[in-house]
Amino acid sequence: MIYGLLAYLLWGLFPAFFPLLLPAGPVEILAHRIVWTAVTMSLLLTVVRGWGQLRRASRRTWGLLVAAGLLISGNWGIYVMAVNTGHVADAALGYFINPLLSVLLGVVFLRERLNRFQTLAVVVAALGVLQLTFLSGQAPVMALGMAITFAFYGLVKKQVQVSPTASLTAETLLVAPLALLYLLSIDGTFLTEGPSHTALLLVSGLVTTLPLLLFGMAAKRLPLSTIGMIQYLTPTMQMLWALFVTQEYLSPARWVGFIIIWIAVAIYVADLMKRSRARTGTSG
Repeated sequence: MIYGLLAYLLWGLFPAFFPLLLPAGPVEILAHRIVWTAVTMSLLLTVVRGWGQLRRASRRTWGLLVAAGLLISGNWGIYVMAVNTGHVADAALGYFINPLLSVLLGVVFLRERLNRFQTLAVVVAALGVLQLTFLSGQAPVMALGMAITFAFYGLVKKQVQVSPTASLTAETLLVAPLALLYLLSIDGTFLTEGPSHTALLLVSGLVTTLPLLLFGMAAKRLPLSTIGMIQYLTPTMQMLWALFVTQEYLSPARWVGFIIIWIAVAIYVADLMKRSRARTGTSG
């Protein structure tokens, strides 16, 4: 739970970082994230002597790693595009939708079961998402793209039979050649906007790596449904950023949708706390 909360807390701060990478475009930023994340993870995997995991990995595992690399790359690209074009609220909407998909995928593919209160929380959250998506007059294309790519990324990560460090290394290395070819083919901003801009693009790898590692550790230990519900921390932070920092307009219909979702999260968290206290009392 702590790993998951830390990952989503860090992701909630991302709207403060990626605008700093302008004037680089969304695709250039995506390519730099992939390349420098691959470099960072390769160094880390070397330090922990984890390359043997990948050498021993089965074909099925490598297939899952390829899928994970493509899914997370797509998610990164859509997110950067949303944030750097003034659509932070749409990015938040995507992360509001994603937990419902995570819960659905956990139930359908992993046969996870929900108790009555968890089911109630999911139903209430679904009503809030419907309010946000269809009744507030917002086109949900970017939001749905983010939600679908990250929900399936979580499903794939749940089934990968290597450590989170080895998995993230392989994911980024598999797509890094395409990203590097793109960077070499354009007149990019890496060396044209001063040393601070270059340093920020380099740091984007580390900024990307840390929450993904934490997410991978959480995905190994928690039900996909629980991972999905605690993810609401991220879009809540992003929505507050959109409201108070970028000053995006939030319609009354959107406010209603957010409040409904917060109620659902409160139900889910209250149930988690109740069951945790019950387990503690039983073990004591």
